[in-house]
Amino acid sequence: MGQGQGLGQGLGQDQGLWQDQGLGQGQEQGLGQGLEQGLEQGLEQGLGLEQGLGLEQGLGQEQGLGQEQGLGQGLEQGLGLEQGLGLEQGLGQEQGLGQEQGLGQGLGQDQGLEQGLEQGLGLEQGLGYQLFTERLSKLEEAEGSFDDFTRSYMSYGVQRQANNSLMFKEWAPGAQALFLTGDFNDWNSTSHPYTKKEYGKWELYLPPKRNKAPAIEHETKLKLVVLTSEGEELFRISPWAKYCHKHVDSNTYDWIHWDPIRPFLHQHTRPKRPRSLRIYEAHVGIASPAEEIATYTNFTLNVLPKIKDLGYNCVQLMAIMEHAYYGSFGYQVTNFFAASSRFGTPEDLKRLVDTAHSLGITVLLDVVHSHASSNTADGLNKFDGTDSCFFHSGPRGHHPQWGSRLFNYQSWEVLRFLLSNLRWWMEEYRFDGFRFDGVSSMLYHHHGIAMSFSGGYSEYFGMQVDEDSIIHLMLSNHILHTLYPDCITIAEDVSGMPGLCKPVKNGGLGFDYRLNMAVPDKWIQILKELKDEEWDMGNIVYTLTNRRKGEGSIGYSESHDQALVGDKSLAFWLMDKEMYTNMSSLIPMTPVIDRGIQLHKMIRLLTHALGGEGYLNFMGNEFGHPDWLDFPRKGNGESYQYARRQYNLLDPDNNLRYTQLYAFDRDMNLTEDKYGWLASQKKDKVIVFERANVMFVFNFHPSNSYSDYRIAAAFCSDTPSHLLDSDAEQYGGHGRLDTDTEFFTEQEPFKGSGRRTYNTYTNTHTHIL
Repeated sequence: MGQGQGLGQGLGQDQGLWQDQGLGQGQEQGLGQGLEQGLEQGLEQGLGLEQGLGLEQGLGQEQGLGQEQGLGQGLEQGLGLEQGLGLEQGLGQEQGLGQEQGLGQGLGQDQGLEQGLEQGLGLEQGLGYQLFTERLSKLEEAEGSFDDFTRSYMSYGVQRQANNSLMFKEWAPGAQALFLTGDFNDWNSTSHPYTKKEYGKWELYLPPKRNKAPAIEHETKLKLVVLTSEGEELFRISPWAKYCHKHVDSNTYDWIHWDPIRPFLHQHTRPKRPRSLRIYEAHVGIASPAEEIATYTNFTLNVLPKIKDLGYNCVQLMAIMEHAYYGSFGYQVTNFFAASSRFGTPEDLKRLVDTAHSLGITVLLDVVHSHASSNTADGLNKFDGTDSCFFHSGPRGHHPQWGSRLFNYQSWEVLRFLLSNLRWWMEEYRFDGFRFDGVSSMLYHHHGIAMSFSGGYSEYFGMQVDEDSIIHLMLSNHILHTLYPDCITIAEDVSGMPGLCKPVKNGGLGFDYRLNMAVPDKWIQILKELKDEEWDMGNIVYTLTNRRKGEGSIGYSESHDQALVGDKSLAFWLMDKEMYTNMSSLIPMTPVIDRGIQLHKMIRLLTHALGGEGYLNFMGNEFGHPDWLDFPRKGNGESYQYARRQYNLLDPDNNLRYTQLYAFDRDMNLTEDKYGWLASQKKDKVIVFERANVMFVFNFHPSNSYSDYRIAAAFCSDTPSHLLDSDAEQYGGHGRLDTDTEFFTEQEPFKGSGRRTYNTYTNTHTHIL
């Protein structure tokens, strides 16, 4: 794009960052009832576009963030890389510590992305932030406060009053009539009608029984009966149902009234927000070696102690929100307020969270607000008999690849439902935060499908952006971080949306972290396509450190995505079928196992140290779990053989090398916990960097070891000491380094750096610190 074309022309004329299509129509369909003017106007001033912030001047060349020419030359004008990312200079030569020109400036300090966001795009005064503030103020004006609005789970669904009467409330704007039925009235579909209220709401009051007990007892099976405009009678589950259970004679789920006489009471306070996140990504149902669905109780008793022992300070729980299809990995949610019953009761999950808190472990929920299951009998789809209700009608309401329904984030009642859903999990179960799934799909009308996202700003700002989703995410983060200052939110976004992890008050979307999704892809690409001799140290370091300035990232070498059937874990890419025959510690290591074990440790630690401001591991990968994940389905005979994690491989009596990988992962986390990590190096297939007064030395060379390898340190004691060696025998290494060796630094200039230096011995496929 030439200099003469400002963003106003290049990204969508006067409308600026996000178009106003549909927002001016708010009214009864959307933010509805009370937004007389909608969220109007295109707001020509939104991005300061009239002054013409041409991409070439304001945001730096057409190459954007990440093309080869940009990386080689440094994009001095565009992203403020004063010395560029020229890998020879930027990532640090033989010294390997990242010179002053290197990582510090290479990722865009003073003139970089933050200016691009705050000055170039003017988000704080822009359309996105203005729409957010307008919607928030209207919400507070109509509902009293966002605190009340987001506690709607206390008034919708079923609520037992102090005198044991029951109040029922639903939103079903397309229904002609609404009834309650169930075991309590012998499934009479018309005996208990709701009263229609304004704005599509319905209410029902049931007084207590003569003995003062509630009219509907704990664990009673219920259904809503929706009478459509065509006279059709539909049986539905309340969107606010707190517990659902699979019907004995079918694959659909029933609504179970959950109101225990003695509900679980949390005994332990939430842990303080971790200084650095070390996340153990986990699925309760596969958390056992047994070929069955594991339980919340099993996880509490057997897995939480392992997580604590491994040094992880956070567990991220997948597939908690109820989903009728087990094989969806929890991403086809049917019941948003119900904890999955296949693992146990709501009280069992509360006990799990409380036990984690007692161990000092933070608990995150993998929340799915990007879409919903298309099920009608037990999901939200066509709840009131119409194609819309909670979703967009027509093609916009259906995900073209996932086959799921897409929320109408402009709707007042959808906002109530989703924001209250976040509060419910925080208040009732005392989760500490969320990983938001499928954020890329939410951000754009094209849902990220067939998009490469090369980094050009035209990809992020224009008519393709779904402004309703943007505002919904801003509201979500604003509410969570205002009401729960230590709440942690993580976005799964493959697009690299600028400002995703900037505070809402600065015009960002407000997330604390984004997943650094390029890192696992890079490791898989290297293992699939390159020989060891072809590994490019500079490219590895660039991928690990290429993230937006001032926005937190979670680094990981593999997650559940790489564990799914049809893919391979790192361990399997490295060792393949020999994992099934040659992992005994009673026999000599084969070359394949030797290489695999050493690289498995090095890849994980390098990612841990450089890949982000937090680290994530998927359960079982810490010890190189050999099998992929494959949930029971017709294609595998409904087998649970691969829907489990074989923690039994860690049994000492089995004498398997998995215990050595487990031990290394544990000590890696514990070392980080003690020291915290920082900077980088290249040459001879060696990466050296320094974080928190700890020196990391990685030798990725497939055959060369180096004696008297000279290291320069910016911060180092006179006699540095040895901390951790991946080549140690107890980790499945060869024990080639004498850990009792004393090191002495010299105040001797090194390549003009003026840093203290010392010599060390580094073996092939070894890491030391």
